Amino acid sequence: MTATWEPVGTTDPILSVRQILALERVLAGDPEVVAGTAHLDRPVRWVHVAEAPDVGVMLSGGEMVLTTGVLLAGDEHKQAEYIQSLHRAEAAAVVLGLGRAFPAAPDAMRRAADRCGLPLVVLHRPFPFAELTEEVQSRLVRRKFAAVSLSESVRTTLTGLITADAPLQRLLDEVAVHSGCPVVVTNLAHRVLATAGERSAVDDVLRDWERIARQAGGAAGDGWIRAELGGRGERWGRLMLCGYRGDAATGRLLADRGAEALVLHRMLGGGSAHTWEEQSAQSLLTDLVSGVVPARQLLPRARAAGLPVNRRTFVPLVVRDCDPARLERTLRLLGLPGLVAELTEHVTAVLLSLARDQDAEALAAHFATRLHGEAPPEATVVAAAGPCTAWDDVPAGLREAQHVADAVADTTTGLDLPAVVRLKDVHLRGLVRLLRDDPHVQSFAERELDGLLRADGTGSGQDLLNVLRTFLATGRNKSRTAQLHHVSRPALYRRLEAIQTRLGVDLDDFEQAASVHIALLAHDAQQQ
Repeated sequence: MTATWEPVGTTDPILSVRQILALERVLAGDPEVVAGTAHLDRPVRWVHVAEAPDVGVMLSGGEMVLTTGVLLAGDEHKQAEYIQSLHRAEAAAVVLGLGRAFPAAPDAMRRAADRCGLPLVVLHRPFPFAELTEEVQSRLVRRKFAAVSLSESVRTTLTGLITADAPLQRLLDEVAVHSGCPVVVTNLAHRVLATAGERSAVDDVLRDWERIARQAGGAAGDGWIRAELGGRGERWGRLMLCGYRGDAATGRLLADRGAEALVLHRMLGGGSAHTWEEQSAQSLLTDLVSGVVPARQLLPRARAAGLPVNRRTFVPLVVRDCDPARLERTLRLLGLPGLVAELTEHVTAVLLSLARDQDAEALAAHFATRLHGEAPPEATVVAAAGPCTAWDDVPAGLREAQHVADAVADTTTGLDLPAVVRLKDVHLRGLVRLLRDDPHVQSFAERELDGLLRADGTGSGQDLLNVLRTFLATGRNKSRTAQLHHVSRPALYRRLEAIQTRLGVDLDDFEQAASVHIALLAHDAQQQ
């Protein structure tokens, strides 16, 4: 999707006093603000021409009142009361056309307007009020229509994406395209769950997220516009437009439409705010593992996601065959800060963030022991890299932990693994897996195992490979191999003889057996 990072056109259905005074037709009347200059940004809902002294009782708020003051001339008390009545009616401003009634701005009206904070504007040149009302009313109508049109357009687009089962990120990208600014979704603790927008602009926001999060808890301003996420009386998050450059009303409209879509997306998808937290962690850890994005650029995302990063020790873990929800639950029970994300099926990354004075290896072992205590010992593998005190070392640590987990993925015999498996525990198997994509290693494996790999149409080659794998993994223990394959020892001897014949090796010779073992490890690693 190609995004144009500019705010959408003005669709604010309201004009301010300042904007009206800048209109070409109004400038022809030579307007001058003589009181209430600090309140020129008041919104004008309508323009009303009235000469009656008690016009205030006919107003509902937000009107710009146009008058010649002909019924107020010569009575300062009426003039002051007139201004006060407009103030009580919450009028936006009053425009006085100078002429026979008032050749100059009357002091009584000016003083009253200053006290009330009501903008008082005088027109020094004769000016048809009808032209002003026509101009402003037509602009207000056009703006209201444009706002309604934008609202329906955005709602239709987002609803279409939801109907098409689009992911959360696609919806946020669409909101970012319309708003032209970074879009952030948080939970109630201001933890960032998802972002959208131009990458560099989003990174700038996340780098200053602590200050922005505090601002998000108060009144919006300067383009920071928020909309609450929730339903049925319960709030569970916020959507924020960060630094929106268009009209505030348009920004609020976009934020509201985006929030409506996100709530609907959650309801129809059966998801939850917690699921969005998982997606946020998955995106961050996947980017760290891949190395496509430099670790330094991901630091603001980690901090905004709630991971402590200042003066910490990071422990990269990769866990196989364990429900991510159980991993998160175990972290909470042990009080360990960290992120959990499923990288692939059955493979989950865990990044612990510990205080520098904590024993990282002992806590990792305690975490792993707790996991093993809730499952059969062989069901879960917890692999780890060494603790990292520098954030830049985390990606390499995660890749090392993943490498260790992969090295023992299919090993069910011959290895007595500790609670936390490290690189030193996988020995030759780890080295071979690390080199599995090297063409020289691939060629070596195929050459050594050629006699068993060639298809013979009977499936016996694969059966013999399985026997060979078990025989070598058990340290060439024939009794154990026969037991694991449920065959008699004579039957096993015949199979071992067939293997040696096909490969042209003597498995009683240590060097030849070692060569075949390395080739088999490389072959198995290439199949995963």
